[in-house]
Amino acid sequence: MSTNRASLVPTLLGDISAVAVIVLLGALPFPDEEFRAHGWQLVPALLPALALLLRRRAPLAVLGVILLCDLLLAATGIVGPSTLMALAISAYAVTDRLPRTPALVAVTSMVGIVFVANAMVLGGEPFDSRAMQFLAFIVAGAALGIATRSRRDYTIVMSERVERAERSREEESRRRVAEERVSIARDLHDLVAHQISVISLNAGVASAAVETKPERAREALSTIRSASRTVLADIGALLAVLRAEDPDDLRTLRPQPGLAERTALFERFRAGGLIVEVAGDEELPALTPAADHAAHFVLLEGLTNALKHGDHVLADVDFGRTANGLRITITNTVAGGAGPITSGHGLRGLRERVSAAGGHIETHRTARDFVLRAEFPLPAKGDQ
Repeated sequence: MSTNRASLVPTLLGDISAVAVIVLLGALPFPDEEFRAHGWQLVPALLPALALLLRRRAPLAVLGVILLCDLLLAATGIVGPSTLMALAISAYAVTDRLPRTPALVAVTSMVGIVFVANAMVLGGEPFDSRAMQFLAFIVAGAALGIATRSRRDYTIVMSERVERAERSREEESRRRVAEERVSIARDLHDLVAHQISVISLNAGVASAAVETKPERAREALSTIRSASRTVLADIGALLAVLRAEDPDDLRTLRPQPGLAERTALFERFRAGGLIVEVAGDEELPALTPAADHAAHFVLLEGLTNALKHGDHVLADVDFGRTANGLRITITNTVAGGAGPITSGHGLRGLRERVSAAGGHIETHRTARDFVLRAEFPLPAKGDQ
């Protein structure tokens, strides 16, 4: 309500000012007879004052009415200052509210008609200074209307750009939040899945051996305790990363693991009951940090799957060199027929990691084995 009142005040003041100017010019006794209206001539001289009240709703129609009033005065030998000033105000409304091309055509035609009409009244003097000053007002009014419309259009365009930019920022923020959620879920899976598999496997061993083989049960429980501590430490480190606001707070966290930790990783799986046979890992080529980290998770995910789903709790890990990179192949025996493997959050997250590091991963199942193969390119000389 307050906004409507604030916009109504300048509109009302503008209408009052326009009417007052037109009435004053129409009734003012000019010294030259050619500019002075008498008797019934005051009707077309003052009628534009009322017509201007509708200039915002029907600018072109108002312009036509005022032009007719001016031509009527010109036919009686009068150059009407009130009608000419009303035409200037109407020209502003036309160029401000109508599209540019029709507005310019209407105003240009009107100026030409008024120019000829004034020349006829003034005895063939088209450039009489007295009439030209009113034509200058008309042109100035039209120019001011064009400037006002251009400024308003510019403001609208800039507002739309700001809104689009704001929407883009919001969409980008939502996209980043979604990516961060996926990253957190992937990291949590990578940290927890292996240790939970070890705990589950050894819990079964301990349950089966608690009466017949107490020593074996104690070893399994010890492994469960160690795996539990490890997973709690890993989750704590992940939470510390999520809560940290200062990068310096992360100095106590463990660095991201890579292939250099592969021996310790193999031993952890062996302690969990998985037989791991390794070949070709004597001298591995140097990878980029991202690829080295992704390769570690290839080993972690592949061996975790072998521990959870393998028939004989046996996994073969083979490291091989390609023409321009490193290939890691993990094979374990499983039940089921051949076919592609496409499901599983762990494999999906692993594909994202390997792809982000510039590598490629594929999985397939034969009649007996499940094979996970990943290839990583060697870094360029400047990236090492």
